[in-house]
Amino acid sequence: MKIFKFIILVILAASLSYSQIIIPDKDRPTELGRDVFGLGGYVGLGTGMGLSFRHHLASVFSYQFAAGIIKDSRTLLFDAGLELQFDLMRNENLRFYAGGGLGYYYKGKDSNELKGPLRIALGIGAETKAKSSVHISGNLYFTYFTDGTILPLPQVGIHYYFF
Repeated sequence: MKIFKFIILVILAASLSYSQIIIPDKDRPTELGRDVFGLGGYVGLGTGMGLSFRHHLASVFSYQFAAGIIKDSRTLLFDAGLELQFDLMRNENLRFYAGGGLGYYYKGKDSNELKGPLRIALGIGAETKAKSSVHISGNLYFTYFTDGTILPLPQVGIHYYFF
């Protein structure tokens, strides 16, 4: 009799706990289904800063190029970076992703004065819709500098998406 009561209790507990779980909508795609392109600006000490091009593939993958240049009579500053992203969760207004990439930074007149010009970054980020085609993104990447420094650095961007 005790075993029978225990089995009934387990079945009731399982059915109650199952009712508290939010089951994902099977009709909601985890992939975009088409390529989406974006142009904007990006600021990051790991994967580049300046003008940015982002391409969401018709899957859970995205990539981004960012580059910038500033020059005056004494100093040249430029950078170029590539970032890869993998969507962990996505809906109409919000996207969480794991990502990483690398960037090269230069400061100087005749030679690079930076001790760690090449950077490799890895971490997580989020992107949200600000207007219908304008999205804001931010991430926290652990960034390795070639001088041996590792820092958790934030990066932010704003992009206008078109199809």
